[in-house]
Amino acid sequence: METTYNPAVKLPPKETLEKDIALLLNCLTKIDDASGEYLLDFDGLKVDDKSWCVWNWPQGIGLFGTYMNYRITGNEKALRIVKDWFEARMQEGAPSKNINTMAPLLAMAFLYEDTQDSRYVPYLERWAEWAMNDLTRTEERGFQHVTYGPAHTQQLWDDTLMMTVLPLAKIGMLLGRDEYVQEARYQLMVHIKYLADRETGLWFHGWSFERRDNFADALWCRGNCWITISFPLFIEVLGLKKDDALYELLVQTLRAQIKALAEYQDESGLWHTLINDPSSYLETSGSAGMAFGILKAVHKRYVDPSYENVANKAINGVLSQMGDHGQLKNVSVGTGLEDNLDYYRNIATTDMPYGQSLSVLALTEALVSYC
Repeated sequence: METTYNPAVKLPPKETLEKDIALLLNCLTKIDDASGEYLLDFDGLKVDDKSWCVWNWPQGIGLFGTYMNYRITGNEKALRIVKDWFEARMQEGAPSKNINTMAPLLAMAFLYEDTQDSRYVPYLERWAEWAMNDLTRTEERGFQHVTYGPAHTQQLWDDTLMMTVLPLAKIGMLLGRDEYVQEARYQLMVHIKYLADRETGLWFHGWSFERRDNFADALWCRGNCWITISFPLFIEVLGLKKDDALYELLVQTLRAQIKALAEYQDESGLWHTLINDPSSYLETSGSAGMAFGILKAVHKRYVDPSYENVANKAINGVLSQMGDHGQLKNVSVGTGLEDNLDYYRNIATTDMPYGQSLSVLALTEALVSYC
């Protein structure tokens, strides 16, 4: 008879986690860069990277975390937040297409799957077709990390897997488009080839085919969290079976990363924004994302059950950063790919939609532990 594993690191009671999720979601919808302090300026093109009412990647991650909470718990408030956001954005019109602005399509795909609202189909089809046919490719046909501003010529970023490849995989499975699915599988493999650090098991932020290097070799916290989050989701979304070579590749790559994360985890439960540099600050959003991914990997039996202690410790660390109104400390703003580590050490912090939603994701997965 199988024995139940009881983690030594305990979480708050279920009722407390549910109250904390409510606070985080309430704060999420109020995030706004009213002063313009965090506007990005790309040669006169002003990009709001922070406010909730914008179609971009921070909001896309915000929508995904919120919708997963609804899917797992039936939280009607979470569903209403996501539906209201899409209603408002569809009235305004979608922005230009790039790697980051595709991020909201992941939540939209899940929403369409559940509601069968036909209004979402043209968005899913057009954005997937853009990724397949119009998105610039690097050498070896990788997705170039095209965003607002610089072209990031011949660059692969770990962010791309979460922002564009995962939505493409989900859309492909939903709409029965095998070419989308095969493209997503290939992008996973080429990103693993160039971004996974063979020495530590962690992930570099980016790779340049022009420079033939990983820039500063930054083992960046939030970049690593995109891997910890997305790999269990890719297995689930693509319906990968154990006899599929890609299943084995994803699981083994994830195990190597999580083993390293356990070794580098701070006593607080969080990880430093440069994971292997204890002089860099502890960062909340990436830590929350990794807490979710590790715990989900435990629940899906991709990793040893002992890693539940690592995830629970991280969740407690995230909760220690949360204020009375759901605001979070030490959430770094959008972070580019640079060739010096001081750039990462000095990234500013503020409330961001992904900080809230990655924390919601982690706490929602923690609720599964009580089942």
